[in-house]
Amino acid sequence: MGTNAPLLGEPLPVELMNTIWADRNGGYDALSTPAETTGWLQATGHDVTQAPADLALQLRELRDALRQLAADATDDPRPRTSNVDALAVVNRACALAPSWSSLNTDGSVVRICARTTTEQAISKIAEQAVSLFSGDHRSRLRACLAPGCVLFFVRQHPRREWCSASCGNRARVARHYDRHH
Repeated sequence: MGTNAPLLGEPLPVELMNTIWADRNGGYDALSTPAETTGWLQATGHDVTQAPADLALQLRELRDALRQLAADATDDPRPRTSNVDALAVVNRACALAPSWSSLNTDGSVVRICARTTTEQAISKIAEQAVSLFSGDHRSRLRACLAPGCVLFFVRQHPRREWCSASCGNRARVARHYDRHH
């Protein structure tokens, strides 16, 4: 099935935030239908065969909350698209999948969830978002400020300024144009 959303190898919560993207033809949403939501979940490694209709809505709500938290964390100057109680949304998503650890005879630990696969997926993303916004990655989270880009990324290298090489090229071209016109 797959997804059209840009998958940049970022932490899962950042990948969810980036399910909204833009190019010169307009803006896109990779979670606008249950089929697209299923494709994105499968592309990001979740074992979901068919997402229920309300899952796309839940993921969009979580995405909007994460984008709001990321905008706050990065002092993102771009206009905001939503105004939700972001912390409440993330905490509610974390609570979807009560889980516990189970120790195997070989000494390995397995997390067991008592909920459905889709609730596990939402909870997993929300749990990773809590780690992202409360851990070391928070200070490395960046908004890509290339012209027309709406994506976020985690800065792995001190010189990285954009989410992708194409955004870097677009920003350099825009600076060149501004200098010469």
